[in-house]
Amino acid sequence: MLDPISMVVTALVTGAAAALKPTAEQAIKDAYAGLKELIQRKYERVNIKALEEKPKSKPRQDSVREDLEETDVGQDEEVLRQAQVLLQAIEKQAPEVAGEVGVKLEDIKGGAALRIQDIIASGTGVDVKNAEIQGDIDIKQVRSGQTNNPPK
Repeated sequence: MLDPISMVVTALVTGAAAALKPTAEQAIKDAYAGLKELIQRKYERVNIKALEEKPKSKPRQDSVREDLEETDVGQDEEVLRQAQVLLQAIEKQAPEVAGEVGVKLEDIKGGAALRIQDIIASGTGVDVKNAEIQGDIDIKQVRSGQTNNPPK
């Protein structure tokens, strides 16, 4: 499974991208609003507003990640549960959004850890299906179909 910070960032990024679409399902909007409100209430210093304006922006994703890393959100069961609810709603009702922002996950069963970082995509950036992770897997600096400069 994703490390806790990556899961929350992924939920916020895909949630913002999905919830802002005019055709977004109410369950996604509600789950995203719930996660956003929870983080803003418990961790006031985390700036989600900038991410909402441009959820595909790598610098804005990094800024939210950095803000979250300075908190104990990785051990906050309430936030982690809400992030999981949002990711499940997106997977069921708007799976194409995960591909737009660069991550798609299905049936991850656990094992050790899957860490995904630094992804920019317009189209599939990472697509993990039916995984049972036994050791650590790090996926970094994926760019897929984008026009930004390649990683250094």
